[in-house]
Amino acid sequence: MNTVYLVLILLLVASATGVAARFLPVLPTPLVQIAFGALLAWPTGGLHVELEPEIFMLLFIAPLLFADARRFPQRELMILRGPILALALGLVLMTVVGVGYVVHWIFPHLPLPVCFALTAILSPTDAVAVSAISGRLPVPPRLMHILEGESLMNDASGLVAFKFAVAAALTGAFSIMDATVGFLMISIGGLVIGAAMAFVFNFIRTRLIERRLGEASTIQIVLLLLLLPFAAYLVAEHFNMSGILSAVAAGMVINYKDLKRQDQTSSRIQTRSVWDMLEFVLNALVFLLLGFQLPEIIEGALHYAEQNGGTLEFFKLLGLVGLISLSLFAMRFVWILGAAHLPRLLSRREARPRVSMRVILAGSLAGIRGTVTLAAALSLPVAMNDGTPFPARELLIFLATGVIMFTLIAGSIGLPLVLRNLHLPKDTKAYEEERTARIRGAEAAIRRIESYRQEKAKKLAEHKGDEEIIIAFNDVTLQLMDYYHKRLEINNVELSTPVLESRRELERETRLEALKAERHEYYKLRSKHIINDNTLRKLVREADLLETALGNNAEKSH
Repeated sequence: MNTVYLVLILLLVASATGVAARFLPVLPTPLVQIAFGALLAWPTGGLHVELEPEIFMLLFIAPLLFADARRFPQRELMILRGPILALALGLVLMTVVGVGYVVHWIFPHLPLPVCFALTAILSPTDAVAVSAISGRLPVPPRLMHILEGESLMNDASGLVAFKFAVAAALTGAFSIMDATVGFLMISIGGLVIGAAMAFVFNFIRTRLIERRLGEASTIQIVLLLLLLPFAAYLVAEHFNMSGILSAVAAGMVINYKDLKRQDQTSSRIQTRSVWDMLEFVLNALVFLLLGFQLPEIIEGALHYAEQNGGTLEFFKLLGLVGLISLSLFAMRFVWILGAAHLPRLLSRREARPRVSMRVILAGSLAGIRGTVTLAAALSLPVAMNDGTPFPARELLIFLATGVIMFTLIAGSIGLPLVLRNLHLPKDTKAYEEERTARIRGAEAAIRRIESYRQEKAKKLAEHKGDEEIIIAFNDVTLQLMDYYHKRLEINNVELSTPVLESRRELERETRLEALKAERHEYYKLRSKHIINDNTLRKLVREADLLETALGNNAEKSH
């Protein structure tokens, strides 16, 4: 019963933090949630929630990364794959090695593999925190895509590096060749398993559910989709592969397969609603749980300080947290600066655009650490293979938590300052893509209305239909075609759908045919990469809502 109460309290507080963040626009939502969690876990009589790293990864990180991967535009992922992989793999490796030596210089009594384990813990960035902080800021779309893509991949690379660093600390042996081969095996294996699980889900959805039940299968499909990231993660971890990359790969494959599901309107709307709610709850709980750990982590750091010099040592530790955090920012800044300017210097084409220093600074400050870092820190082993305590475990957990808080606060203050009054050129490409799609959709709707009118007129003539019905149907189609022609002429995407006074059933049927033609054209444009996933989702959502409204109106009229 205590667990039930705890879950209900957490859900209530998660909702409350969402409301509180609206009234505290200056503070990013993650900081508000962390503060709430810390207050609830106050040492004297507060709630205590022990964070199990493996369960945390399964219940929170896997579905959140699956949702991010499912939403990430595939075209942009392919275009930006170079910068994304450079950050997710290259920067992680440089952070582990470069900042690892900095940590070893600060704490010479710590073995070098333990220092590498700490920097591997600190290498993944948190996309949720970055999105929450930068949501109201003028972040260049290209930079935001790179940051989101980086966070999809670097969790896995950081955790794999952490695994090998801990193994080296426990055994005292390390082989670069074995680590490289192991990293490739774990990563590729995770991707393959996640993709395979998504293909199996898609087969079950198509062959065994939708073909038999149609739209009545919506609940079953939504439930299976909710279970997919957990299944992908568990199966990959069972075979000692990357569960994180497995969940990411599953999300990407589902995104690709959904391009072929044009008529599943009810399933699409309900899936979107369920996932929106689930993401909000999980994001809130993630930072609440981080806050719950703060009092105990600070208590552990104070205990460590007492054993090594008293209160002064604790404040010294806070200063060292700042030094390590600045080292991480510096490493990230140098890496992004080189990645931005080296290709331009090496290229013979002079037309390469220069990257603004403010954008480079924003990309550096966006290296915010989050809950994956905390979960990895808490998963540090308690003892070595010989039974002796793991070196400075409490200290490492405190340093990791301190870096999380430092980067969150620095990003909250620094990003608005760097991006303030940043002039972003109008995203004409996205505007033109949407405009083209709407025009092509209207043209497809006109063609379908014309062909549908001919089909319907032929059927009415064969069955000697009522002359009044034929006249009403012609009136309906002409008014709808006039609406689409006006939309083409004035290019007004907000032109309201005409209210037709003719036969309602004829209007509904014709309007549905036009909407299906529009939606089919949008999917065709996406399959040819004329528009991206974000534009597709926006336009399809509009068509889905209109179709649902037409269905609801039909039910009311009956």
